[in-house]
Amino acid sequence: MARITLSCLPASWYCSVSLLSLGCAPRQRLLLLMLLFIISALLVLGTYQRELWGPQQRPRTQINKYLSIAESMEATDVLNPALNYGIVVDCGSSGSRVFVYYWPPHNGNPHTLLDIRQMRDHNHKPVVKKIKPGISTLAKTPTQASDYLHPLLSFAAAHVPENKHKETPLYILCTAGMRLLPESQQAAILEDLVTDVPLDFDFLFSRSHAEVISGKQEGVYAWIGINFVLGRFDHADEEDATVEVTTGSQNQQPISRRRTVGIMDMGGASLQIAYEVPSAITFNSPQEEEAAKSVLAEFNLGCDVEHTQHVYRVYVTTFLGFGGNMARQRYEDQLVNNTLAKNRFLTTQAGLSEDKPYLDPCLPVSLTDTVVRDNRTLYLRGQGDWTRCQDAVRPFMGLHNGTMSPGGVYQAPINFSNSEFYGFSEFYYCMEDVLRMGGQYNSEKYSRAAMDYCSTKWSTLKERLDNKLFSQQADISRLKYQCFKSAWMYEVLHSGFRFPTNYLNLKTAQLVYDKEVQWTLGAILFKTRFLPLRDLQQETLRQSHPSWLRSSFVYNHHLFSFCILVVVLAILLYILRLRRIHQRELRQAEVLNLLWAEEGEALLP
Repeated sequence: MARITLSCLPASWYCSVSLLSLGCAPRQRLLLLMLLFIISALLVLGTYQRELWGPQQRPRTQINKYLSIAESMEATDVLNPALNYGIVVDCGSSGSRVFVYYWPPHNGNPHTLLDIRQMRDHNHKPVVKKIKPGISTLAKTPTQASDYLHPLLSFAAAHVPENKHKETPLYILCTAGMRLLPESQQAAILEDLVTDVPLDFDFLFSRSHAEVISGKQEGVYAWIGINFVLGRFDHADEEDATVEVTTGSQNQQPISRRRTVGIMDMGGASLQIAYEVPSAITFNSPQEEEAAKSVLAEFNLGCDVEHTQHVYRVYVTTFLGFGGNMARQRYEDQLVNNTLAKNRFLTTQAGLSEDKPYLDPCLPVSLTDTVVRDNRTLYLRGQGDWTRCQDAVRPFMGLHNGTMSPGGVYQAPINFSNSEFYGFSEFYYCMEDVLRMGGQYNSEKYSRAAMDYCSTKWSTLKERLDNKLFSQQADISRLKYQCFKSAWMYEVLHSGFRFPTNYLNLKTAQLVYDKEVQWTLGAILFKTRFLPLRDLQQETLRQSHPSWLRSSFVYNHHLFSFCILVVVLAILLYILRLRRIHQRELRQAEVLNLLWAEEGEALLP
């Protein structure tokens, strides 16, 4: 019979435990059973604890960015209970869009940001939905605001796991359209959202989560989003380009960290620029310092205000009327006004008739065009002189004291020897649509290509378009105004922002890692920046308890169930042992009764 000898017991307890019986003295059986239970529980506890609380391989802070981007293209694993979710609604002027983001648990490094990514459905498509018109159209019916957003929020709710709704933050951020409304109408719309949205949805949503953001905030969020996607908030490697950053904290030593990128975005109507100002700033006057407050933003992206590793000082501003289309409109307005003024005193009537057109240096050679203002028509004919076009558009920079800053008041300095910029929208279109040189910017090559384009006959350009020698985005409008816009972009860059002509760290792009980067990504990064601190505090609290408490029955229901099973088995073994003892005593009693009976029969006469 197989036996287990417990040689570790005291001598007075020495016994052999059979797999079929317990051979200890009766008074020691209960103690032995308790000892077996404790030993079994400790063995299971040790194994389970190593699995739960043993050394975990931390995610690498320095990851392969291309691998990370490839992984983000996969469908989001909604069955993973460790994932967290966040929702941002961009309420723009023409419509509203909802973006759903997700992120895994924080890696425990207080200097690392959350790894927030855009959620993708089972078809690998971004979880985004748009509706029209903009929310600002509800200015006179603000009580319909929550109904207006209901389709977007229902769409988000259908993609976020239901058990995660109560811990999923929702942010409703309104931009240009709402900024144009009076504050009373803005407040009425926001009040309806704050009141009614929680009645239909269980998202983490409060009064501070619905707001009208300024253009400055929007620019900062765009800057955050692009730098995050490019990995510029990660810790720097030895081969990375770094900068020395001086923060606003007193007695704080300069920080050496990875160089961030500045962004320039030229749309049809406006121009935006945002870049980090790493060095301390000195002002020439109190007026300049006051003006700088409206264009400088200093913020901490880190989870702890005591740490300055992620303190950034960013210059961000918008130039209304400096977009490519609006600049052309301003240029044409001046042509009309100047032509009419000159023809009052001259008899040539240049530009007022088709046979005597105004020679426009900013249109391709031999292209004819017209400009109509107040029932007056100006006739244009392209001259295709790019150098003269530069001279013609430069006054529209509105330069004051050698700077293009609003009103010529303040523009933060740029360290051109240690900086990097990305140009979007018109910066990219001007280089790529017809010149086919988007990407790395080289002023010499760009100016030469632009000059060649302007001097090419219009008939030749149309023939090239028909032969599909330009990009798919190129059309007749692009061909007509490419000469002007290329000169405008050049002047904005070199005369307005004073970039050196030999500056080589400017890249023009339409997408970053083959996807459009929205300012909403930067917004949720900024809004959730304190969440890692909460997770770290919970982890610290958990580690401060003894290990046996961390893995106690209360927290580990699997271990609790196993221990209950051990107790039940021990009780069953004990009951079986008692039953065997009882049966043996019965047999012994029967034998004695039989002997007594035999002896009694022998004594009978």
